[in-house]
Amino acid sequence: MDYLKVGKAGELTGGDRIFYRLLEIFPGAFSWATLLLLIIFSYFQPVWVAYFIIAFDVYWLLLVLYLGIMLFVSYFKMKKIRKIDWKKKCAELDRGEIKNLPASCLARQGVKSSDLVHLIIVPTAVEPPEVLRSELQSIIAEGFPTKQMIYVLATEEREGEKGVAKGELMKKEFSSYFRNFVVTSHPDIKGELKGKGANQAWAAKRVREEVIDKEKIPYDKIIVSVFDSDTIVYPGFFHCLSYSFLSVADPYRASYQPIPLFHNNVWEVPFFSRVAASSNTFWQMMQQIRPASLATYSSHSMSWKALVDIGFWSTTMVSEDSRIFWHCYFFYDGDYRVEPIFFPISMDSIMIQDNWNTLKGLYKQQRRWGWGAENIPYLIFNVFKKWKKLPKLDALNKIFVQVYGFHSWATNALIIGFIGWLPIFFGGDNFNSMVISGNLPSVTKTLMTLSMSGLLISAIVSTLLMPRRPMGVSRLKKIMIIFEWLLLPVGIIFFGAFPALDAQTRLMLGKYMGFLVTEKSRKSEVKLENFKA
Repeated sequence: MDYLKVGKAGELTGGDRIFYRLLEIFPGAFSWATLLLLIIFSYFQPVWVAYFIIAFDVYWLLLVLYLGIMLFVSYFKMKKIRKIDWKKKCAELDRGEIKNLPASCLARQGVKSSDLVHLIIVPTAVEPPEVLRSELQSIIAEGFPTKQMIYVLATEEREGEKGVAKGELMKKEFSSYFRNFVVTSHPDIKGELKGKGANQAWAAKRVREEVIDKEKIPYDKIIVSVFDSDTIVYPGFFHCLSYSFLSVADPYRASYQPIPLFHNNVWEVPFFSRVAASSNTFWQMMQQIRPASLATYSSHSMSWKALVDIGFWSTTMVSEDSRIFWHCYFFYDGDYRVEPIFFPISMDSIMIQDNWNTLKGLYKQQRRWGWGAENIPYLIFNVFKKWKKLPKLDALNKIFVQVYGFHSWATNALIIGFIGWLPIFFGGDNFNSMVISGNLPSVTKTLMTLSMSGLLISAIVSTLLMPRRPMGVSRLKKIMIIFEWLLLPVGIIFFGAFPALDAQTRLMLGKYMGFLVTEKSRKSEVKLENFKA
């Protein structure tokens, strides 16, 4: 049985199916059990829960401080990376002027940046031409020779004439800039999930047949970047990516992860969308400091060789951006990693028509991201099946990181904001007469006040990361954006814990989610000059 492409329990048979189904139940059951046990024990054993809450608040304070330090480290590292002239660095690498390189890196084997071909795959479904146009303009203006690029616009056949017209328009406007400009049309295929993964896989197979194999482009010289259709590439990105690919050890056993910012329309979106998007960016920035815990997310890059080895993306997964990493990890028996490159790219924050529709859209987007918990059963199942071939400590660490991350996402905010107060209400007269009952509110208040330092750190970094203020936006708005972070505690409950718990519950009940295309809009054109260092 090839377990690489397993998407859900229904794709297996016999004991494997039962085992996988139990693993699908696990994330939601673990989260709900944590919350329900704390609620029940708040009534029957309020003292136990009170001590737990105090210990949890201390843990939360230490975690906030730790993550705050990592956020600052990541920010300053990204700032330093952006100041480097990566075109010059690539030239120095090509001339052999960079010393102390790993023996297995491509530069030591004589491969130069001019030898590389960048394959850019952009799946699109409902995005209008102006969104794609701004992305293409940013790639052209980025600075890397576009004649070393193959651009693939992966449309969906179900868009009909609108999709055909969009593809023809983009090809007419931009094909002359690139080595190849390919437009694919993904048909609806029985058994596939209607989502990005199936579209990307179809597009990759078409470009292999129509361009790569036909023109005999060496597989080992191709870097694949998968971008969302609203991605804006910052100047220097492809030179930085090329440098990393040429200079790291075992480049074919790595994916390359930039830092996703959601800044294209950040000055226009409602405050709750802006704060949620920034929170997601901050989590990715902090993860970059811990590469052993990192998996691919959103727009990222990898070698074409590895992509062909594993048979492209799964066509039945919602979270294809992270699942591709786990496919590679197990295919290469644990000898696969993510290389953080600390270089930003920018995408849209969610904005749909009006505030109410944006609220609903934001919740659905967060729930789709929370559906990434589907990787937990896949991870545990394959670690169990390939236990003898895997680096055991690394595999166990990856299980712990994934389980801890999704469990925390679904429960931490609810424990702090809601359950922490239940012993006082449910404990009865006996508990309320104890010293700990009187101390619990004051201790919790003190620890949570100290934890507010995390909001200050977030507000500072958010302000530092903001692109240049567009014409027509007042200075007062920039000041108000700082104070929006005071609403984060509410936001992480309604746009963090609730959608994560929702997704895990659906997985637990076997109500598998489809891929929801996030509708996004902009009030004005993206100005590329606002994103320069």
